Amino acid sequence: MCTVSFINAGGRVIITSNRDEKPGRQPVLAPKNTMINRKKVFFPKDPEAGGTWYAVDEFGTVIVLLNGAAEKHTRKPKYRMSRGLVVLELTGQESPLAYWNTIDLNEIEPFTIVLFEKGGLYQLRWDGTAKETKHLNSSESYIWSSVTLYSARVRQQREIWFREFLAATPVVTEENVIAFHRFTHVANTENGLVINRPGGPMTLSITQTILEANKVHFSYLDLMKQDSFTKTFLSV
Repeated sequence: MCTVSFINAGGRVIITSNRDEKPGRQPVLAPKNTMINRKKVFFPKDPEAGGTWYAVDEFGTVIVLLNGAAEKHTRKPKYRMSRGLVVLELTGQESPLAYWNTIDLNEIEPFTIVLFEKGGLYQLRWDGTAKETKHLNSSESYIWSSVTLYSARVRQQREIWFREFLAATPVVTEENVIAFHRFTHVANTENGLVINRPGGPMTLSITQTILEANKVHFSYLDLMKQDSFTKTFLSV
């Protein structure tokens, strides 16, 4: 769960995530409408832990997970709960942002969450000891790369690619954002936007949500199966 972009394209919000994982994991279950605390939520499900790295609810709230916080950490042998289950626990609340202040993250592996809720954009981080909440300007555009897979130098280079893409793209659409996430430096299988490291992680899927007024368009592209899922609905 390792590359995320947030783009505000003239009021249209586009949130896109590349999932990098070891290919030996069980295949992800295709996204579907699931009820969590009487709220409709769409998300692709990791069958191993039961969680997800990307969820959008019927109100247009989007939560996206990246592994690691600000600095790369040393993994412990065991943790209390999967970070993907934290995503679902937050998504099931009336206000994930408010619930973030009280959720118990003791013995949870460090992570970063990109949260878009009621027009506000937030970066939520847990470093294994403390939470950090940062309110970002939702009229701007951002890219995140997981510290667990990408060095500071590589993260900076990806930021440059992102800014170059925006500068060279007068009209940003969901299609050219997907193309950016799928084909940027495609020959660089180590640190391009889609990776395939020998014996290591590879980019398995691209998930995206477009929010415009009260319209929500959710899409999921499985790069392994070359299969896709889309869902469009009106937020309540």
